[in-house]
Amino acid sequence: MEIKKIAVIGSGIMGSGVAQVSATAGYQVILQDINDQALARAKSTIEGSLAKFTAKGRLTPEQAEAAVNRISFTTDLPQAAAGSELIIEAVFEDLGIKQKLFRELEAVCDVDTILASNTSALPITEIASVTARGENVVGIHFMNPVPLMKGVEIIRGQLTSDDTFEKVKAYLFNIGKEPIEAVDYAGFIVSRLVDVLMNEAVKLVQEGNRPEDIDKAMELCAGHPMGPCRLLDLVGAEIAMHGMETMARDFGDSYKPHPLLKKRVLAGLLGKKTGQGFYKYD
Repeated sequence: MEIKKIAVIGSGIMGSGVAQVSATAGYQVILQDINDQALARAKSTIEGSLAKFTAKGRLTPEQAEAAVNRISFTTDLPQAAAGSELIIEAVFEDLGIKQKLFRELEAVCDVDTILASNTSALPITEIASVTARGENVVGIHFMNPVPLMKGVEIIRGQLTSDDTFEKVKAYLFNIGKEPIEAVDYAGFIVSRLVDVLMNEAVKLVQEGNRPEDIDKAMELCAGHPMGPCRLLDLVGAEIAMHGMETMARDFGDSYKPHPLLKKRVLAGLLGKKTGQGFYKYD
C-alpha cells in the first residue's frame, strides 16, 4: 500500500497545518471537522499561510493554488476515512475523546489504513488499546507551527508494525520533515522536557518574576529561540496542563501542573488562541 490520500481529523491549528504541508507535498488531503464554520476557518488559515510562503518566494503562486486544490473539506467522518491510506487525528488532547474517535475510525476505514495520532503526550499504546489493529496505529507528533517546524516525533506503540512505522517515516520525509523516534511513554521526548520547563516558568511567575524577564533570561542566557512563557502562549495553556496531568498520572506528583497554570486555564488565559495569556495578542 502506497500512501496517496490522507485524511486529517480536526481542523484546528495543528490539523490545518498538517493538511497544508501534506497538500503542498503533493498528497490528496481531506480535512474533517464537526461543523462547517471550523472548516471555513481552517481553509482561510491555510490560504493565508500559503500566501505568506508565496510572498517570501518559498512557493510560486501556482504551487500554492495547487496545494489548496488538493484539499477537500467535509463534516462526514466516513467520507473522510473512505479510501484514505493514512488518517491523522488532531482533535482535543483528551484520552477518552481520542479513543472514541479511533473506535469510530476503525469501523469505517479500510483494513490496511494507518491510524495516526498527533497527541503531544498521551501514550500511543493506550490510544490503540481500543482497536483490534494495534499494528496499524502510530504516533506522529507534529510541532506548532506545523508549516515551519522541521522536526516531528514518531512513536511506535507496543504493537505497531515495522511496515506501518517505515511508511510513516517515508511520508514525513516526503513532506520535508525530519522524523525523530521517541519511546512510547507519556510526553515522549519534547513534551516531557518542554512541559516541565513551562510549568516551572509558571512557578517563577507566581513567585513574582515577570514573564518578559523569564523569557529574556532563557533566550539570552540559555540560547532558547523563544522563552517558556511566550512558548506556553503559543502551545496553549490547556495543552500544557493536560500534558502535565498525563505525565503526573504515569510518573508521579513531581509532574503535577502548578495551581496557577490550572487557574489560568479556568480563566481562559490560554495564550495566542484566546488573545491573552502571559502576553496580549491582536
